[in-house]
Amino acid sequence: MTLTFQLPDELAAFLPVGEAEIAAVMTAGLRTWKSVKLNQVERLAEVTEFLANLPEPLEVLALRPGKALAERTEELLAKNRSADLNAREQAEWDEIAELEHVMRVAKARAAMILKARGQSA
Repeated sequence: MTLTFQLPDELAAFLPVGEAEIAAVMTAGLRTWKSVKLNQVERLAEVTEFLANLPEPLEVLALRPGKALAERTEELLAKNRSADLNAREQAEWDEIAELEHVMRVAKARAAMILKARGQSA
């Protein structure tokens, strides 16, 4: 397969010269990217399993992240505060933030449903 793409100069300076070495770099990068995507699926699995059971609004409001996700979030939060996230960690942090946003919206909607029913959270 032939690929043509542009890299920023600061990254292009690190490219190896030979075709085989460039292929090895691309392979390693794609394996890392695939691993990150698989971890994303694992992070989402807990939430999607929960939502697939069509929970009641009170159950949605009570949902908290599992231990592993909570611990990883704390690690990334600490690194984010010190501006010490690498590119992969930044992508992971962004995914967790997106998931957090979805859960906030779901919890807000659950609270509205309870209010409409005359129930309190």
